[in-house]
Amino acid sequence: MTPCHAACRASEVTVAADGGALDHATRLRRLGEVLGAWRSVWQPLPFQHPVLPWEAQHGELAAVLRGLSDAEAERLQDAPLSASALAHWLPVEELAALVDLPDFAADGEPTLPDSWGVFVGGRKWQQIQAFAPLVRADRPLLEWCAGKGHLSRGLARWHDRPVDALEWQPALCEAGGALAHRQSAAVRLHQQDVMAADAERWLNDERRVMALHACGDLHVRLLQLAARRRSAVTLAPCCYQRTADAWYQPMSRQARREMNWSMSRDDLAMAVQETVTAPGKVRRERRLANAWRLGFDALQRSLTGRDRYLPVPSLAYGRLPDRFADFCRWAAERKGVVLPPGADWATHEAEGWRRLAEVTRLELVRHVFRRPLEVWLVLDRARLMEEAGFRVRLGTFCDRQLTPRNLVIQAEP
Repeated sequence: MTPCHAACRASEVTVAADGGALDHATRLRRLGEVLGAWRSVWQPLPFQHPVLPWEAQHGELAAVLRGLSDAEAERLQDAPLSASALAHWLPVEELAALVDLPDFAADGEPTLPDSWGVFVGGRKWQQIQAFAPLVRADRPLLEWCAGKGHLSRGLARWHDRPVDALEWQPALCEAGGALAHRQSAAVRLHQQDVMAADAERWLNDERRVMALHACGDLHVRLLQLAARRRSAVTLAPCCYQRTADAWYQPMSRQARREMNWSMSRDDLAMAVQETVTAPGKVRRERRLANAWRLGFDALQRSLTGRDRYLPVPSLAYGRLPDRFADFCRWAAERKGVVLPPGADWATHEAEGWRRLAEVTRLELVRHVFRRPLEVWLVLDRARLMEEAGFRVRLGTFCDRQLTPRNLVIQAEP
């Protein structure tokens, strides 16, 4: 047994097969212990390191990763905690139990008719259909960061009652108001910056606030105000890395007390990097762009003599140049790298594809900890509400194939 494997086994606690034996406080504590103990493995970015800092200590694990077939690597990308070949070295089984949360979608509640989503993208409407049955209409409803108010319109029509919705962009308020009028939905869109001091006036102990995929600081603000104002909450959080803080600030007293490790904004991004919903054409272009980035990185290291990753800006979908050489010229211009005449483009492009295959396999270690990190972050939010005297349910509202951001917090004062 390797030292890595022995440490993993020695640190395990008994967890029920479905994770149901654990309350939120226990689950948060144990996930935090595992994430903290293994941060030297999941925090380094394989994209940036030809040799990862942890490989000297866990050489056997690195060798197994590099030796995985394409088919097995692809399977573990899709299901990193299922029948993993890495379970001998990493705490896969315990993490799988710790992130196994109740499936609220299995309640079988009726949902909004398909015909009501005519003005909404198909996948987005399916997400709304899955989320809406979890929003109880036992009190006046308020949507936080509503966009055009698609969720609000559906619930206003479904429950035949008015819904207020907050959105800071005037154009979205105007467009949402027009859609509400067209569908005879009693939705009132209010232009409101939810980060402003006066946003608190919308919350009170008679309201239920709902938000489907409110990003980063926007949903943090919602929970903080709801905890203070005693508003019921139904929230699916998203994009934890979209925060003003360079380092993660725990929300609950428990997490502040127990967290003896740190996370940067880049670490938080790992929690939302699963993309099972992108079309095949988008995934292929993303893969090509990543190979070219790694090829350019190899080129710039050889030219500058600095063995350090040089990040280049992202390109919008469809804007990728036709040839690797053109991509390198574009990247070099933006990063101030002087390219020599007659560069060996084919060799560096081939190196980019070789590195992509290697990076794809080494990133499987991070994939093992990706969902656990997201669940830990949402548990930190759930515990904030519990510490404020709320009854909290935490589970999933849809299948991950519809959206990987399928966690939902239901908090009742």
